[in-house]
Amino acid sequence: MKRIVLKVGSAVLTENNRIARDRMQSLVDLIAKLKSRYEVILVSSGAVAAGYTELKLDKRVLANKQALAAIGQPLLLHRYKKKFAAYGILPAQILVTAANFNTDSQVEKARSTIETLLENGVVPIINENDATAVEELVLGDNDQLSAYAAYHLDADMLVILSDIDAYYDKDPNCHDDACVQPVVHMIDPVELEREVTPNNSFATGGIVTKLKAANFLLERGRSMFLASGFDLGDAENFLLHDRHSGGTLFVPKED
Repeated sequence: MKRIVLKVGSAVLTENNRIARDRMQSLVDLIAKLKSRYEVILVSSGAVAAGYTELKLDKRVLANKQALAAIGQPLLLHRYKKKFAAYGILPAQILVTAANFNTDSQVEKARSTIETLLENGVVPIINENDATAVEELVLGDNDQLSAYAAYHLDADMLVILSDIDAYYDKDPNCHDDACVQPVVHMIDPVELEREVTPNNSFATGGIVTKLKAANFLLERGRSMFLASGFDLGDAENFLLHDRHSGGTLFVPKED
């Protein structure tokens, strides 16, 4: 059975300063379908937003944001647990930071736990440990973290579900004639140096962090698929029906 890492960001999971329940439900519905064909590891944002529903702290202050993450992490997992229960699926939370993938010994500890969970049909939910990891909150979101996870946990593909539905040849917010690039083999280094521009108050990424994640995997011979997290039709078509109806596949070029 193939293995995928499925990453969903804050822009998808939150709406109006709270967790978007319908979108979370759609995500869980999709994962339940995917489990017939894949081992699924979920990398989920949303802890800060979940915490904000209980305590309205100023998210611009780092200490406040870390506190919100600490409040929100158990709330987020509780919501996942209730939704997965309808399918008889048990989720588990794995709190990590990028540092957990820095050394072989750290990687092996994470891999051992996750392999055991997958062997028993559990869906591991990896969350960045925002309560203590400053760099994730300041420098980027967990796009890079999900790329690390996909590579070090031997996934066949990383799938990022985002408010950005694909990689375009130019900014679609500024150009009406922007076209989706359905397949990308190489990313221009200039694109990787652009300013990070998140679209959501809880998000810290944008297209740049997704391109960096894709580039990390391409350089290591792995693939990534970027698709909409608002309408999961493109992801479902690609992953379950082998139909590329939308989104962008980043895949190494065959020699």
